[in-house]
Amino acid sequence: MAQDITSMEQLGTILELTKDELEWKESQISVPLRITAHYAGLIDPHDPHDPLRRQVVPTSKENQALETESDDPLAEVPHSKGQRLIHRYNNRVAFLATDICPMYCRHCFRRRFTGNMMGPASQTDILEAASYLAKHPEVKEMLVTGGDPLTLSNDQLDFMIASFRKASPHLIMRICTRYPVSQPTRIDDRLVAMLKKHNTAPFYLLTQFNHPREITQESIKAISRFVDAGIPALNQTVLLRDVNDNADTLEELCNSLLFNRIKPYYLFQGDMVTGTADFRVPLKRGLAIEQELRKRLSGLAMPLYCADLPQGGGKVPLCGSYIEEAPATDTGSWKIRTLDGDYRILTDPS
Repeated sequence: MAQDITSMEQLGTILELTKDELEWKESQISVPLRITAHYAGLIDPHDPHDPLRRQVVPTSKENQALETESDDPLAEVPHSKGQRLIHRYNNRVAFLATDICPMYCRHCFRRRFTGNMMGPASQTDILEAASYLAKHPEVKEMLVTGGDPLTLSNDQLDFMIASFRKASPHLIMRICTRYPVSQPTRIDDRLVAMLKKHNTAPFYLLTQFNHPREITQESIKAISRFVDAGIPALNQTVLLRDVNDNADTLEELCNSLLFNRIKPYYLFQGDMVTGTADFRVPLKRGLAIEQELRKRLSGLAMPLYCADLPQGGGKVPLCGSYIEEAPATDTGSWKIRTLDGDYRILTDPS
């Protein structure tokens, strides 16, 4: 397979599409269809329930919106400083380098922004963000995210990082990318050498492996380029219904990540984003999986089960001290305490 897939017609030449897949229509609440040739080659074409297929092939369920969902549940828009900078936590910011990805995940939480074809941040956007950093020394970390920042050229990334480093030389930068999963050949020695030039503060690589079969020899090689250059790799897995919502799959994933020098960092409860209810796992089930994983995994291999609460409530660990009220049935509404002592409601999909 030599080319990326960008239409259902192309997809139908390699997969027998199901009724739900054929009924999908791109809309304001969905993201575009794009699957890299590398990732498409990992999908079992004979299995309509393949967990990799489920992550990237759209279905009509993606066009369904629930009243409890939002296109911006993390409240990034009201915390935006200019076009691309988000300052939601006191000591760290996120910069949306681009809205483009090499492959669009159907569970994407930033679908209000991702895939809208606005393209890379302009030099004006970058310099405005750098100016903000210079005026806010309390900011110690920046997430370079999007979209996927590695869709930018090395020269574009070089200018962006140099601008931020000049404004705040000791700023720790997290490069948030799924390229090691979707198209690992993007990570080469030239990219890593460019990052190493800007060595006044550390870089960290933040990846998203959601299933053990995504860890290939090519992805391991890509990660090794970063780690061998002194850039640690951490992984943020999203708990996804019918993809990885069982302890056996997550145990295998976390141990394989750790063996390949990738620290399992977060296991995220799915955000309450419009069009993603079919992916969200009931919280009671998620808590049971987390409890089982604690029996099986070492401290190094165990990720933190966490939710980014709606209405901008922020990230909280999903453990007893933060759960104020649980539903009486297997699904329902959960009252969760925020770090500030306020409360947010997480509602399971029916």
